Amino acid sequence: VSKYFSNIPKQRKTMKKSVKYLVLSLLVMICFLGKAIAKDTVIVYTALENDEIVKYLALAKKELPGLDIKAIRLSTGELGARMLAERSNPQVDVVWGWAVTNMAGFVDRGMLEPYKPKNWDKIPANFKDPQGYWTAIDLYAAAFVINDRVLARKKLPKPMGWTDLLHSTYKDKLIMPNPASSGTGFLQIASLLVMMDADYKNKPIEQNKAWDFLKKLDKNMGQYIKSGSKPAKLTAAGEYAIGCSFAFVYTSLKKKGFPVSMVLPSEGVGFELEANALAKGAKHKKAAKKFLDWAISKSAMKEYGKFKLGVTYPGIAGPKGLPAIETVNLAPMDFPWQSKNREKILEVWSNLFLR
Repeated sequence: VSKYFSNIPKQRKTMKKSVKYLVLSLLVMICFLGKAIAKDTVIVYTALENDEIVKYLALAKKELPGLDIKAIRLSTGELGARMLAERSNPQVDVVWGWAVTNMAGFVDRGMLEPYKPKNWDKIPANFKDPQGYWTAIDLYAAAFVINDRVLARKKLPKPMGWTDLLHSTYKDKLIMPNPASSGTGFLQIASLLVMMDADYKNKPIEQNKAWDFLKKLDKNMGQYIKSGSKPAKLTAAGEYAIGCSFAFVYTSLKKKGFPVSMVLPSEGVGFELEANALAKGAKHKKAAKKFLDWAISKSAMKEYGKFKLGVTYPGIAGPKGLPAIETVNLAPMDFPWQSKNREKILEVWSNLFLR
């Protein structure tokens, strides 16, 4: 008995050591598991439409399991305003799917950093900045979304182009995006400034002939609205006869069974490039670069191609229900001029039409 009790302290000591080793082993395992489970955060600001973002992010999360992608959707104008407000302390790592005419101004402000993502060389030269400040992923095009039921009920003619919208029967039956907040709205105005005045480069913005046309169009306009997709959606709901919007939203509404049709303006279809960029001062630069690599990958581009009239990765077709891009009469967009004069264009438009 005395021998048994004399061994108890030794047994306790052995047990303590075993427990200590067990605890240490568990802590090591937790650390390794924590590292395995932990994801790298990346903050993404995007002006892509919500319908698209849901699909794109589902693919991104599948193909980038090590990233915690926090995407914040903002309208074109809101995205720029937020970046400017955060300029002294940037919160964004990546800008994804933002209008090039907006993006170029932020290159000039020194708020973007050059980065050429993996497979950057596969993107044609006219769809990327030569220094790598931005890389375009797609183009989206202006379109009229028509509510056929409203047109039939009110016995309205179907417009084929912009000039048809001046007909007095359309008074208060049109809706259009505000170009100050909507990229779609800006491309519509910018395309008209180029198409309607052959001398647009050699005169002050306020003297462009397109403003006379827009003043006449304003008489029929029921509302200017912040979003580029809302004119189509409100038209589909029967609140307006014609929504000046963009092509992708039409296909989405048609699939949902709304009584809509689409018209690509006969004078020329205004379009915009949507691009990605690395924000200067990004707090999660390594993760940002991984995301940007993925965002121009072939698999990502195929997903974009389900929504956009065209993507920048060669050989990928656009969505069913939209015409092939090579068959579309695209307007002669002048992106450098439109970007350089963006603020003045918006100032003139706001002074004339904001109510």
